Amino acid sequence: MPPPADIVKVAIEWPGAFPKLMEIDQKKPLSAIIKEVCEGWSLGNHENYALQIADATNFYITEKNRNDIKNGSILRLTTSPYQTAVQLHERIQSSSMDAKLEALKDLANASRDITFAQEFINLDGISLLTQMVESGTERYQKLQKIMKPCFGDLLSFTLTAFVELMDHGIVSWDTFSVAFIKKIASYVNKTATDTAVLQRSLAILESMVLNSQDLYHKVAQEITIGQLIPHLQGTDQDIQTYTIAVINALFLKAPEEKRQEMAHILAQKQLRSIILSNVIRSPTPINDEMAHQLYVLQVLTFNLLEDRMMTKMDPQDQAQRDIIFELRRIAFDVECEPNNSGSIEKRKSMYTRDYKKLGFINHVNPAVDFTQIPPGMLALDNMLFFARHHQDAYIRIVLENSSREDKHECPFGRSSIELTKMLCEIMKVGELPSENCHDFHPMFFTHDRSFEEFFCICIQLLNKTWKEMRATSEDFNKVMQVVREQIMRALTLKPNSLDQFKSRLQNLSYTEILKIRQSERMNQEDFQSRPILELKEKIQPEIMELIKQQRLNRLCEGTCFRKISSRRRQDKFWYCRLSPNHKVLHYGDLEESPQGEVPHDSLQDKLPVADIKAVITGKDCPHMKEKGALKQNKEVLELAFSVLHESDEYLNFIAPDKHEYCVWTDGLNALLGKEMTSDYTKSDMDTLLSMEMKLRLLDLENIQIPEAPPPIPKEPSNYDFVYDCN
Repeated sequence: MPPPADIVKVAIEWPGAFPKLMEIDQKKPLSAIIKEVCEGWSLGNHENYALQIADATNFYITEKNRNDIKNGSILRLTTSPYQTAVQLHERIQSSSMDAKLEALKDLANASRDITFAQEFINLDGISLLTQMVESGTERYQKLQKIMKPCFGDLLSFTLTAFVELMDHGIVSWDTFSVAFIKKIASYVNKTATDTAVLQRSLAILESMVLNSQDLYHKVAQEITIGQLIPHLQGTDQDIQTYTIAVINALFLKAPEEKRQEMAHILAQKQLRSIILSNVIRSPTPINDEMAHQLYVLQVLTFNLLEDRMMTKMDPQDQAQRDIIFELRRIAFDVECEPNNSGSIEKRKSMYTRDYKKLGFINHVNPAVDFTQIPPGMLALDNMLFFARHHQDAYIRIVLENSSREDKHECPFGRSSIELTKMLCEIMKVGELPSENCHDFHPMFFTHDRSFEEFFCICIQLLNKTWKEMRATSEDFNKVMQVVREQIMRALTLKPNSLDQFKSRLQNLSYTEILKIRQSERMNQEDFQSRPILELKEKIQPEIMELIKQQRLNRLCEGTCFRKISSRRRQDKFWYCRLSPNHKVLHYGDLEESPQGEVPHDSLQDKLPVADIKAVITGKDCPHMKEKGALKQNKEVLELAFSVLHESDEYLNFIAPDKHEYCVWTDGLNALLGKEMTSDYTKSDMDTLLSMEMKLRLLDLENIQIPEAPPPIPKEPSNYDFVYDCN
């Protein structure tokens, strides 16, 4: 007879004694269980004790998480969170350097547990740590020269404990003094700071900036870009990552009017070239976190263009009109005629003719073309940059098209406006950076005016593609579609420089695009004759079952998910996997991202599949409703899903990528007996169905399949050809 579901068999350790095997009744209060354990070892005052998970996490067992205890778990009897907090609160104030160092090391480890953290914070522990950082460490400044390693460790563990405690979100960041901010900033501003201290200090500054607008102003007064730059010139990628994260945070929280000023300072300090030489072209491979920070910096840099993109041209603004005059002057090598040269009508006629050659929609007043937003004035800025910095190419394009027949000319003005709008869409100008994206492009870090250079390459591509397609004005939208495809395919290859991007585009001619399209169509060929359709209908359920089994197998392997927090680089990980019998979801927290599968017995929590009520996705998920404006962006919403189970509680997920999102939502829907509707299921169905169809039709190659079945032949006149086996 199986044991009752409420009885859990565990081993309990106590230092200096043999472990005890014990049956825990989950219906009993936790305090009663702890009392029973203490009595077994003749320990009094059971209220001063608690149970912990005996693994690297050392998390306390509480009434909230006690159901996570599984048969075979190893627990440890230890002092209660309150007693431990009181002891550490006293120990970190010791006058002995060695005792203080050991206490801070223990505090840094214990602070990861939220139960302990709450008790320590209730003792005003955060204030004690900040006081130690502000003034307490000054007592040891004199000893720093002779005890430098010890001093570095002391400060490192102090800051680590502070960071871990703040990460639980119990205390507001707004409570910290200017003196504390100045002290943290001083560790960043020093060139010879201990690496661990520098890491923690950068992490604290980033969290301050991201979590409080008031603290942003205080941090911005203490830290300058010039003081952060030297940290990028080292070889430690973690320090470089934290440094770029602080720059991104300052950039993101800066008021609109200060961002352009900050961008100017970044350009003066040659941030781009330093990142290019010391990070992107470094022999050390770029890890995911660094890739994310480079992506964020790329997005924030391009977002500086949003103001121009959303600014309409004022037809009455002479300075703006002068830009159009400049485009005309460079193209046709004419000076602006004085007012008294010729009649007004003649001048107007001349301007109209030239503006038509330049490809503007409104030949009389081209300023009207730039009143559409987006791309607004950004299109005019790009055109002027092209005309001034690539003058030969600009003149060639304008003159080539002005000499063609009207219906075959590629209108430079209209093309530039639409192309600028397209490039803004491709690079998502004006959108907030995603929490999970690592999609940075090295080529944009190779030039100070990378977007303008990007435009210059693409406008020449557009003109080339127009000629290859022998397009007319009616084909304008078709040409733009082909150009978008060429750009997207070239960007997918992640070129390292703008020249490499240009050469990739050279290989993606219109003819090549047609070949690629035809090849893709061939791979997705869908025969429409009735016998083929009947065969498809017959084998579709088999393939759907195959996809379902693959999804469930992937759920059994499990996935590592990230817990998104305000301090992204020190995210916590958790793992979830389905049991081999498909009846239970096992999940639990991890210290770091695992290398391979995580065994079931190391995952503390479980959720019976029978208890699952529904799978919720996107903005309806509870953890998406809680998030702030920065995190609640389109990409995170597309990766979020939640499992609602019987106790009306949710298990919340943010998938690492779109593929894992589809695998998990498909698998969970399959477990609930619902239809799998993800994009990947459709894609897999198309691919597998196409392959299966081709395999089954191999013998029919070069044989035309009739629309209707052939007629049944008449019966033979006799059956003499039949051999009777009897």
